[in-house]
Amino acid sequence: MNAKRTGIALSAAIAASLLPTVGSAQHAHHGGPPAQQESTQEVKQPKKAALSHHSAQAREPGQPRRPWDGHPPAPHAHGLAPGAIDHGATGHAPMEQETSDDGSMQGAMDHGAMDDGSMHHHQMSHAPGPSAPRTPIPVVTPADRAAAVPPPSDHPVHDNGIFSYVLFNRLESWDADDGRGLEWEGQAWIGTDLNRIWLRSEGERTGGRTENANFEVLYGRSIAPWWDAVAGVRHDFQPGGSQDFAAFGVVGLSPYKFEVEATAYLGESGQSAARLEVEYETLLTNRLILQPLVELNAYGQDDERRGIGSGLSTVEAGLRLRYEVTRRFAPYIGIVHERAFGRTADFRQAEGEATDDTRFVAGVRIWF
Repeated sequence: MNAKRTGIALSAAIAASLLPTVGSAQHAHHGGPPAQQESTQEVKQPKKAALSHHSAQAREPGQPRRPWDGHPPAPHAHGLAPGAIDHGATGHAPMEQETSDDGSMQGAMDHGAMDDGSMHHHQMSHAPGPSAPRTPIPVVTPADRAAAVPPPSDHPVHDNGIFSYVLFNRLESWDADDGRGLEWEGQAWIGTDLNRIWLRSEGERTGGRTENANFEVLYGRSIAPWWDAVAGVRHDFQPGGSQDFAAFGVVGLSPYKFEVEATAYLGESGQSAARLEVEYETLLTNRLILQPLVELNAYGQDDERRGIGSGLSTVEAGLRLRYEVTRRFAPYIGIVHERAFGRTADFRQAEGEATDDTRFVAGVRIWF
């Protein structure tokens, strides 16, 4: 009995002597009391320096900062002992101290806190960072800056270039009772897309005699896409001697691709006139084209010397079928009907001329 009591007393003395040592180790492991903070901080400082050195080594100069730079690594990833990690920084829960029946101390890990803290930190430590851009933004070069500067003034832009166009829309002939007939209708322009000089001429000869002929010089200004406003002068050579007019009108392409020329004239002695021409082109094939055309002429007052009556004077309707050998050269055949109205028809009857006429024509259309 005495030996048993002696053994128990000896065990209690040994446990009492070891208890301060175990408590000191556990306090140092979890932050410890203020009295022992200096020794703990001395241990922590090398670890922080090692972590900072690891972050600096992981990122090359000039690379963007990655999300995991500056975070403490996982213990097993960098060969650090589990006891060397600051659980206050990593989120590990402190170990609870339990005393057994025999008075010994046991450490139990709070596994719920570990799942919430340490596992999340472990995943963040190994999360991949944003990848570098595949195509870096190139550096602006002097050539790029030079390309952004407008061209010099001695190099005009395309819409200020000088262009020209000449078209003989009708150059045709036919057989008449008093001889072979010849008719022409042409136009030309030169200038830019906004400002042009227009030249137009139309006339007819029968049996070697000029029945009518005129020539116009006009200034054109673009007022809308596909439309020009024109103004200038018109000179009539025949019939009945020369006569001059001031001209105002429009030239362009109407909806559904009808080509339109509408012009009003103010002439000498108060005479006035108007002319409207509309034509349309129907592509039967890429080279075979059918072209209907209608032309109307009207005057403001009678002019018996020239055989012109007031109101609607003449209407000409034609249908021409052309074959484009090239886009610039196209022979054609067609049929044309002309009719006089009102006082103009009366003047023609008084001269012994017909008020209407139908003829078959053959000609060529040229542009360059």
